[in-house]
Amino acid sequence: MQPPGDALIEGLAARGYAIERHAVPAEVVQGMRARAHALDRAGAFAQAGVGRAHGRTQRSDIRGDRIAWMTEASDDDAERELARWLDALRVRCNRELTLGLCDIEAHYAIYPPGARYARHRDRFRDDDARVLSCVLYLNEGWRADDGGALRVHTNEGALDVMPEGGTFVAFLSAELEHEVLPASRERLALAAWFRHRVLV
Repeated sequence: MQPPGDALIEGLAARGYAIERHAVPAEVVQGMRARAHALDRAGAFAQAGVGRAHGRTQRSDIRGDRIAWMTEASDDDAERELARWLDALRVRCNRELTLGLCDIEAHYAIYPPGARYARHRDRFRDDDARVLSCVLYLNEGWRADDGGALRVHTNEGALDVMPEGGTFVAFLSAELEHEVLPASRERLALAAWFRHRVLV
């Protein structure tokens, strides 16, 4: 698997976001998709919530996906391959953008037809650990009329990214609001957040 490309780093440095299609090889995307479906069949997915800790609640009018967290000690080949690639991205971001990234959390997300995620930022009001948000799309044969775009609200206006398999998106968690638009078919992605160390 090729290391993360310069375009990702340059985009983050210049605009606070970067998009790379075919960033991840098709066989890794297929493996991740198969892994997600296997976890779903095993009952590993749960309805996602909004907020955190005691304030966490389920609001299908705001967020309609189901999620399954990816574990660090995975025995799945595709997950291990992607984890190595993401860590290489972390190292480059620290070296070239001085972001101070120390760890990552990631989950699969399945959006049923018609589900959405309303406009939001990925950083909690009382927790600034998340620095860089990333999404890898795992869908097969996605068409524009399927809908389901990630809408990123940039300084230049709204930017829609179609969730085609292999497309990778990264953006600064505290800076950019974004939303998931409804799709006419099931939509599958891996969402991840690079975090910095929080001193207590």
